[in-house]
Amino acid sequence: MKIPIYQVDAFTDRLFSGNPAAVCVLQDWLPNDIMQSIALENNLSETAFVKNESNGYNIRWFTPEAEVNLCGHATLATARILFDDYLDEDISEVIFHSRSGELKASKDNQKIYLDFPIDVPKPIDDMELVTSVLGKEPIEYYLGKDDYLALFDSEEDIKSMEPDFERLKQLDSRGLIISAPGRAVDFVSRCFFPEIGLNEDPVTGSAHTLMIPYWAKRMNKNRLQAHQISSRGGFLDCELKDDRVLIGGFSARYLQGFITV
Repeated sequence: MKIPIYQVDAFTDRLFSGNPAAVCVLQDWLPNDIMQSIALENNLSETAFVKNESNGYNIRWFTPEAEVNLCGHATLATARILFDDYLDEDISEVIFHSRSGELKASKDNQKIYLDFPIDVPKPIDDMELVTSVLGKEPIEYYLGKDDYLALFDSEEDIKSMEPDFERLKQLDSRGLIISAPGRAVDFVSRCFFPEIGLNEDPVTGSAHTLMIPYWAKRMNKNRLQAHQISSRGGFLDCELKDDRVLIGGFSARYLQGFITV
């Protein structure tokens, strides 16, 4: 069986930056172990598998080690491929069905905007473990559906952080997000997920479902600019809309071909 595969750098307008994701467009679903093996073989932070259904597209995401409930950058990459190669030119929105419910992606010129449910941050008082993991105590600490969010004073705090990844695995979550006000943007962040095989994710759309409600409330505005300051880096246009968030960005196509299974 030959399966079309694409690779796209998400949340960037140039190759070799942003977050690379693989996209496999399926005619029929593959067994879970095969999809997991393909993701491991690709060795990218996420591989998206998408299949056209009568009510839209069903989408699933796999890291090299596990299936995840939500992935922003791989959804943006998938939307880019569908808009470019599989949908009529006049179609500007695609609906995805996923473990996290209905998701939408819409194109606006060269950018694609993801419409995702918000993740409401819940305050956490006990900072002992995260402080030992990061070597610095956060000014605030929150828990979302999948991740912890630790807040700091400055962009320099975020850049200089060197987490203890083995200790980070002790957190009862997918991972840890750290964030602070930015110098040139509203907020910056880094994201660590060693429990699912990603010590640091380059750009994490799903993490912004937790950060956007926090920063929108703190800055008293609903439209924000974000920069994930990993080594590859990426920029995100963010907007809070009631119980949803819009997460927008550019993308750069890297390769396309077929895999044989």
